[in-house]
Formats: sequence, structure tokens, C-alpha cells
Amino acid sequence: MIHLLKIEWLKVRRYTAFIVLAFCFVIGVFLINYIVYSVNKNIVSNVGPAGLISFSPYSFSNTWQTTSYATGFILLLPSLLLLMLMTNEYAFKTHRQNIIDGLSRGEFIGVKIMIALIFAVVSTLLVFITALCFGLASGTSFSMSGIVFVGYFFLKALTYNMVALLISVLIKRTGFAIGVFFIYLGGENFVAKMLDLWSIKIKRDNGTDLGGMGDYLPMNAADGLLTFPRNTISDMSKSFMPADYTWLILGLAFAYLLLFYWWTTKKFKTADL
Repeated sequence: MIHLLKIEWLKVRRYTAFIVLAFCFVIGVFLINYIVYSVNKNIVSNVGPAGLISFSPYSFSNTWQTTSYATGFILLLPSLLLLMLMTNEYAFKTHRQNIIDGLSRGEFIGVKIMIALIFAVVSTLLVFITALCFGLASGTSFSMSGIVFVGYFFLKALTYNMVALLISVLIKRTGFAIGVFFIYLGGENFVAKMLDLWSIKIKRDNGTDLGGMGDYLPMNAADGLLTFPRNTISDMSKSFMPADYTWLILGLAFAYLLLFYWWTTKKFKTADL
């Protein structure tokens, strides 16, 4: 596997899109969290509700959760890069040449899945470092409370990467695959919002709490694990919002991840080259 990863590195090290998107993501992780930090410090704390004045999203009791939540909004960058790398294999027929040269189909798709895993690990490491830096800057006592949210971020990053890889295997054409990826993401988010509103209505009318049903969809399952830290506004909404069934959502997120893995490998191994 190390040898195969070295080959992949030779393919991407001078690829402009790889350099640009990787740079934008690294900068973006720090920038988006700095924006949240600045907004809370300069605006929310001055003009927000009284209960929010003492709320610090980057204190060590909140920094792991806040950083993971905020960075989740730019996870499209590494997943988009992965999609482009895979569809380029089809565009330039390098997947076919690699297999002719002796690589099995399982090895070829296996190293792509390994890259998806590496992207998720690197993204999570950046989140950890960023959260640590903002936590130290807050002047609060060091704490690992909430570190589980960094794990949830890793699951979300890997889910996004596997969805991108699956779509690239199914579609094969770069432009079309990117379009399908964004359409699916937007479509699922729309359906999720409708399901969340339905969940609120069911709880209000029937007293039955089914949880936020929007979080039961494939990509939203991983999304649903990452929320902004509790504050005055979120506490006020608890009375009418559905409950958070974390273990159910976590189980669904893992199940969907296994489905994406199985579907991707099955499709590549059986499809015509």
C-alpha cells in the first residue's frame, strides 16, 4: 500500500488543482474560525442577548465543538479535490493503464479509498491544531471536554470524501460528476429541512418526538452530529425542537459509510474499464 500511495503522490504533487484547493482549505480552516471568533467578540458579545455576553465559543470547554462545527462548512474542498482526482483517472485512461500494468481492481480502488481516509485524517488534524490554538488564545484552563466532536468531524469528513468518490465512480466525467455532487448535496439539504419541519410539527401536534428526521439522511447523518455549542438561544429553542438522538444518528452515519464503501468498491470492480 505504501508503494501505491507513493505512485498517487507522484500523480498529484504538481497538479495545480491539488495545490490550490489544499492551500485554500488549510487557510480556510483558520480563517472561518477567526471569523466566528471575531463576530462573537466584537458583535454578539456587545449587542446580543445578556446570556450570550459571557458565552465564549472558543474557551476550552467549547473550542473542540466550535472549531469542528465551523470547519464542517468548508469540507467540500477536500471532497471536491478527491472527486476531481478520481474522474481524471477516467478522463486520461490512467486507471486502465494501471490495471494493464499489473494492478488489480481491488488495489486501485483501495488506494483511492485510502486517500479519502488520509484527506479526512489531515483535515481532522488541522481542526485539532486550530481548536488548540484558539483555546490557548482564550486564556481558559486546558480541557479535553468535548474532544468527541473532533471525532465526529473526522466521521463527517470521511463521509463527504466517500460520497465524492462514489459519485466519481458512478459518473466518471469531471464536470458532470461535480454538478451531480452539488445537486445531490443541495437536494438532500432541502429534503432534510422539510423533514426537520415535519418533526417539529409532529412533536407539537401529537407530542411524539421522533428526533430531527432530517439527520437520518446519508450526508446529514454526519452533519447532525456537529452542532454549535449550547448557549442562551439554543436553550430557549429546546422546548419545541425535537430531541437529539445522538447514538441513533451515529449508528446511521457508520451504516451509510459502510454502504458508500461497499457500493464504490463493487461498482469499480464490476464496471467496464
